[in-house]
Amino acid sequence: MYLCSQIETARYLSVDIWMKRIGYILLFLAVSGTMLAGTPYLDSCMLSTRGGDTVYLAYLHEVWVYPPMRFKNKKQEKFYWRTVRDVKKCLPYAKMITKDMEYADAELAKLPDEKARKKWWKTYEKYLFKKYEKDFRGMYASQGMMLMKLMDRETDRTSYELIKKYKGKGVANFWQFIAKIFKNDLKEEYDASDKDKITERIINLVEAGQL
Repeated sequence: MYLCSQIETARYLSVDIWMKRIGYILLFLAVSGTMLAGTPYLDSCMLSTRGGDTVYLAYLHEVWVYPPMRFKNKKQEKFYWRTVRDVKKCLPYAKMITKDMEYADAELAKLPDEKARKKWWKTYEKYLFKKYEKDFRGMYASQGMMLMKLMDRETDRTSYELIKKYKGKGVANFWQFIAKIFKNDLKEEYDASDKDKITERIINLVEAGQL
């Protein structure tokens, strides 16, 4: 009788433990779902057991803190929000193109000679043109300039250097000449600490989900 009572008690304790564990899991899922839906800064979350206590852990990514923007006039404010628009439009493309370039570099390195590399690049260039042509034709001139800046930021190579690498010096010089006519410079470098400081601030805020 006593033994049966012990077994029955143990069974209820076991059920109670499992019910608590299930409860923890459900609570974890519920809280996680709420945080993931309502908190744009949450990278990951988990449960950790420490000394018999279950602790909820949430890992947040970086949050950027800048002083509020102060505009001297409407023109300056308009420029800022246009830059926000252009960064949001062009940043995903800069990252995609950088990956395309990394793939191209890896494939070109496998080929035995310059002739084979030119042939491969010609085919890949057609693929890239088809992939991006429609989107790029719909861009504003300011967004084209922004894309050049962001490519330099992502690859640490100016637009002139990129054209020279894949198309040759003659082609790069030609497009530099065209750019100069429109008062642009393909050799201009991205400078996050000075002339492109506002752009860098916007990029950081956009990537962190704060803008």
